Amino acid sequence: MSIQPLLCCRNLSFFWRQQVGLQHIDLTVNSADRVGIIGPNGAGKSTLLKLLAGLLRPYTGEILLEGKPLSKFSLQQRAHKLALLAQDPEVLTTSTVLDLVELGLLPHKQLWQRTNSHDRTRIKEVLKQVGLSDKAEAAVNSLSGGELQRAQFARVLVQGAQLLLLDEPTNHLDVQYQHQLLQSVTSSDLTLVASFHDLNLAASYCNRLLLLKNGEVMACGTPEQVLQPQLIQTVFGRACLVDENPFDGKPRITFAPGAAQ
Repeated sequence: MSIQPLLCCRNLSFFWRQQVGLQHIDLTVNSADRVGIIGPNGAGKSTLLKLLAGLLRPYTGEILLEGKPLSKFSLQQRAHKLALLAQDPEVLTTSTVLDLVELGLLPHKQLWQRTNSHDRTRIKEVLKQVGLSDKAEAAVNSLSGGELQRAQFARVLVQGAQLLLLDEPTNHLDVQYQHQLLQSVTSSDLTLVASFHDLNLAASYCNRLLLLKNGEVMACGTPEQVLQPQLIQTVFGRACLVDENPFDGKPRITFAPGAAQ
């Protein structure tokens, strides 16, 4: 018996003011998959994540969440199933970190319901997980870029969705927290679809990669299948070497320095 995909899109296309944003995208995401979306700037990575989150409507094609059209879910129903961390999410500049993280509880609360002891315990655990236990009462506008990114990630985790859609989740993070954030997802049973600029992070933490260029799929498969030197050079316009990461055995990409190759 076949297992129903968690998320599936077929022949997905989208246009920005009559300009192609994405065209003919097919993608299947199974439970506990870690799918990395890679490609140069303007390839359509953020657009695809917004479509999968239901923030944009496709021009053609459809998106199914657990076999049901995404458009048939209410906002609250959708928030129970998936959570989006955008590149530059809006925040209340006067709020504290605790206020920000508590926003993740909104899909699970009625207007009259307050944060309870179980919620507070969960928030405390997540703040510890992202290394912000000592910043709970700090004002959001006092945070560094990396601290704010971790606070937003904590909000997404508190939301409790099975599917995480993360747009450049390691932006602003130093090396330690880049790996800590991704490890916290890949060591769990959560399902991840995330865009990456860093191809090596994508290779190490994703079991499948979707390579985009100018809104089209150039390749989709395992990191070993997608991260081929000639293909990467064609897409990114620079010669590269692909060898094996000595720590995890995954493909490792080194781009040639200097003038354009």
